[in-house]
Amino acid sequence: MQIRNATKNDIPGILHLLKQVGKVHSDLRPDIFPAGTLKYDEAALLQLLKDTSRPIFIAELDGEVAGYCFCVHKVIGDTSVSVGRQELYIDDLCVDENHRRMGLAKALYHHALAYAKSLGCTALNLNVWCGNDGAMRFYQQMGMRPRNIMLEVPLEE
Repeated sequence: MQIRNATKNDIPGILHLLKQVGKVHSDLRPDIFPAGTLKYDEAALLQLLKDTSRPIFIAELDGEVAGYCFCVHKVIGDTSVSVGRQELYIDDLCVDENHRRMGLAKALYHHALAYAKSLGCTALNLNVWCGNDGAMRFYQQMGMRPRNIMLEVPLEE
């Protein structure tokens, strides 16, 4: 296994994984995520690959994209209510369903963590949807803890 920066040649593999993530989200929250949709299409991925503030790391296994980690480097300035800082946000982390429990997610996570430290970030953060219990357990095992929790009450017509 190798962790490396994504290239244009990785787009078909990334799109394959985005379908898996889309299904997880639409199964979990069909009221928010329509079935069969992707977070990014090929054109959006091409743009992301040009954006140095949004690195995409690939877990390559036997010459194939077996996982990815989309990141966003955020530089947050001082405001009247918050301290300026740098953070790395994990926008999406996915390992192919056929390659799970092989340490790829852990390797991607640790790669993103090392990258965040190399930038001088004060935090690595992400969002996990309630109900995605496996992801929550994984991130807690990596040492992450809740920073804030968004609550909702569905309003029916």
